[in-house]
Amino acid sequence: MNKRRDFIKASAGAAAVAALAAVPALRASAAGTARVLRIGNQKGYLNLLKGRGTLEKRLAPLGVSVRWTEFDAGPVQLEALNVGSIDFGDVGEAPPIFAQAAGAPLAYVAATVPRPQSEAVLVPRGSALRTVSDLKGKTVALNRGSNVHYFLVKLLRAHGLKYTDVKVAFLSPADARAAFERNSVDAWAIWDPFFAAAQKSHGARVLADASGVVGNRAYYFSSLKYATDNPDVIKIVIDEVSRIDQWGKDHRAELSSQLAQLWGLPDDVVSEAIGRAQFGTGPITKAILGEQQQIADTFFELGLVPKRVNVLEAAAPGLV
Repeated sequence: MNKRRDFIKASAGAAAVAALAAVPALRASAAGTARVLRIGNQKGYLNLLKGRGTLEKRLAPLGVSVRWTEFDAGPVQLEALNVGSIDFGDVGEAPPIFAQAAGAPLAYVAATVPRPQSEAVLVPRGSALRTVSDLKGKTVALNRGSNVHYFLVKLLRAHGLKYTDVKVAFLSPADARAAFERNSVDAWAIWDPFFAAAQKSHGARVLADASGVVGNRAYYFSSLKYATDNPDVIKIVIDEVSRIDQWGKDHRAELSSQLAQLWGLPDDVVSEAIGRAQFGTGPITKAILGEQQQIADTFFELGLVPKRVNVLEAAAPGLV
């Protein structure tokens, strides 16, 4: 009897949530106004979603049209969000911290599962460095304020070193790769597919990946206003992203082929990256935002952001 009563309560709760999610669509219909979802995408899963056209089909009955704009990096997407040019996008761990510190009206709306094996500290094949402790006094290349910046800080701490025990060379991935290949730096903290490319083309050796150190999630974001006013739209787009994610998990060879073409990289490089990738996209939770808070606090301690950031202020309605 208790189970039946709980089921009825759960069903009633689900119906209430569905009704609330439908309110924006009903209001738009009653007012005779069309809604728009403006997506800013990097070359990745959102490109695959765009190519399928399934999102447009699901949103059409709600009177929602979709506009796509491609960007070359997460920070630029977040700048577009800040000036009101887009409503949705994908990004790594670090850029949202800087965006929130700069006052962007950011709302986290979904996150991937942790993907720690997809970023690492690399050393040249013939390097004498064998352990993380060997990095003391050495030069490590990385992209300033990126996910691997945080990863390096945590990795060093896990091995009894301070951030100041290494020399950091702030270089873009392209410049870092050139320096790495010239042996101008001792190590390189980098993510896939650059990570896989260094392994395949230069024989780079993994000193340590992020397993057991940091999560390395990716995030999907909107603005607080858009997420509040259009929960039905956000729910559908996240569902479609999750479907692409699940498809990729079940069709890795096909996913690798499509991404290789999209990125202009050799098939074996992308296959290496996809082979260690983790799949899954789900809702934002307080625990996940707690992970982001740790990154924000670390970046403040390092002087990378000008003020403390309260990540919970970027929680979209319906936080789990």
